[in-house]
Amino acid sequence: MHIPNTLNIGILAHVDAGKTSLTERLLFDHGAIDRLGSVDAGDTRTDDGGIERRRGITIRSAVAAFTVGDTQVNLIDTPGHSDFVAEVERALEVLDGAVLLLSAVEGVQARTRVLMRTLRRLRLPTLLFVNKIDRAGARTEELLADVRRLLTPHVAPLTEVTGAGTGHARVTRRPPDGRTAEALAEVDPGILAALVDGPEPTAGELAAALAARTADGSFHPLHHGSALGGQGVAELVESLLRLVPPASPPAGGPAAPRGTVFALRPAPGGERTAYLRLHAGEVRPRQRLTFLRRESDGRTTEVTGRVTRLDVIGRPGTLTAGNIAALTVPGGLRVGDRLGARTDRAPQFAPPTLETLVRARHPGQAAPLRAALLDLADQDPLLHARPAASGATALLLYGEVQMEVLAATLSEDFGIEADFAPGRARFLERPAGTGEAAEEMPWLDRTRYWATVGLRVEPGPRGSGGVFAYETELGALPRAFHQAVEETVHATLLTGLTGAPVTDYRVTLTRSGFSSPVSTAADFRGLTPIVLRRALGRAGTRLHEPLHAFEAEVPPDALAPVTARLASLGAEFTGTTGGGSGWLITGELPARRVREAELGLPGLTRGEAVWSSRPSGDRPLDPPR
Repeated sequence: MHIPNTLNIGILAHVDAGKTSLTERLLFDHGAIDRLGSVDAGDTRTDDGGIERRRGITIRSAVAAFTVGDTQVNLIDTPGHSDFVAEVERALEVLDGAVLLLSAVEGVQARTRVLMRTLRRLRLPTLLFVNKIDRAGARTEELLADVRRLLTPHVAPLTEVTGAGTGHARVTRRPPDGRTAEALAEVDPGILAALVDGPEPTAGELAAALAARTADGSFHPLHHGSALGGQGVAELVESLLRLVPPASPPAGGPAAPRGTVFALRPAPGGERTAYLRLHAGEVRPRQRLTFLRRESDGRTTEVTGRVTRLDVIGRPGTLTAGNIAALTVPGGLRVGDRLGARTDRAPQFAPPTLETLVRARHPGQAAPLRAALLDLADQDPLLHARPAASGATALLLYGEVQMEVLAATLSEDFGIEADFAPGRARFLERPAGTGEAAEEMPWLDRTRYWATVGLRVEPGPRGSGGVFAYETELGALPRAFHQAVEETVHATLLTGLTGAPVTDYRVTLTRSGFSSPVSTAADFRGLTPIVLRRALGRAGTRLHEPLHAFEAEVPPDALAPVTARLASLGAEFTGTTGGGSGWLITGELPARRVREAELGLPGLTRGEAVWSSRPSGDRPLDPPR
């Protein structure tokens, strides 16, 4: 059967709001699975890892599909916990639209607000779904007021609920009316003009404006329902098909393939299956592709290989623009690898700021532990692992929950018991100026290495990572010697003058020489760190500490003590809004003080504060060294 349209829809929410349950309900109601899975029973379709099933949380993005009429809907069930923010933001890039879940019982939660802010920033078409209307304590009108106050004022309910909070809760459609028109008038000039000057907008004009403003991400229809009971799910699907534009290939003639790898899954035989969303062009089995990879130090490298397996989600054959496929390429792909150029919606998320040391509980497992962590880091470019002293491995993470999940993964998937040291903030060094150094071959009695290396270190643009360049003529050295110098430069700068990694640097090879047949690549690997350290010392570095952007909602009488406490922890404030019902405080705080701030708020606010934070860059800590 030919299916002309595809919708790639993300399901996002605070932890335990019902994302996975809604996915199961959608798949079951449309015949994609023959029974409903349960998070409590651990047999859901998308949470396919044992750890995910036992913990009841989604850790990795998963893809499942169902068909409605002439449209295939690809569901991407994303993590809800803030420790897995990188997974969420990578998934957003490949979406055509999103469903943001709220619990009718718990209401608007801290993570809900963070997700909504990101969705609005990306102008991604987003529908709201108030779940669990059949649970005791469910709220509807009160929750709608909270949504308008805490998430967005640009919202209108398209359903009504009777019997909320009971097992007899029911959902009926609510056609666009005068209240919908008033809400739309704030973002649609045509509706505003009709309300002010007349005549009043017709039902058709309201429907058209609702579709247009939902499609551009400025307005958000709201639905009610129950993922477990099934109420309201059909109405949600109908709105998705009517209000979210399906994926469409770029205008013009045939385009080069362009896409994003946004998830990985283990496959039999040790290979990993990559999930690729294609934005333009086509991909066929056995086709040779080149992916661009952003390395942990900021460099961009290429991964080239022939597609050995191509399974298009929901349909056989060629992968076309707008669709998703599971594929394998020899050598393996990583999450974040890009086929062709970046998309306009590519998210810019800060790297993790929590560093921990991991050691094997049993000394004989030290080497397997390091191999396992490097393998896991290879799957996720934001999970950085590197060797540390005394046989330990240094690991970068987003939070404590991620640490717990990794410990369980090592135990169950690799049979390794590991101990994680308490996390600490990870500092960075950046070059403060320009420095040069050089060493000649040993007949000048200055070094034992048969090599000549001259290097210049200077600052690079913020966010550029590490860049290696040449002033010497390419070909003056054998390729292996060039490669030895470049690789050693990047490896050496994992530790700067203070012991922190160096970033945003540009290192240029200014002088080179060798003696054939005596010189080897080992000579260049040995000499390069000596020259580089000397050049870096002459350039000087400046230490930077990681920051978190924070939001704190506090009662009206707690503004003064909370701001005073945050200021004492080094916070820089970016805004304070609100008044009568409460205050919203925003700003940036050193990552090393975030835990203190979070733990101190309940005592200052009678337990009423709502806190959320996320990595947001860094700032200089001290003068240049």
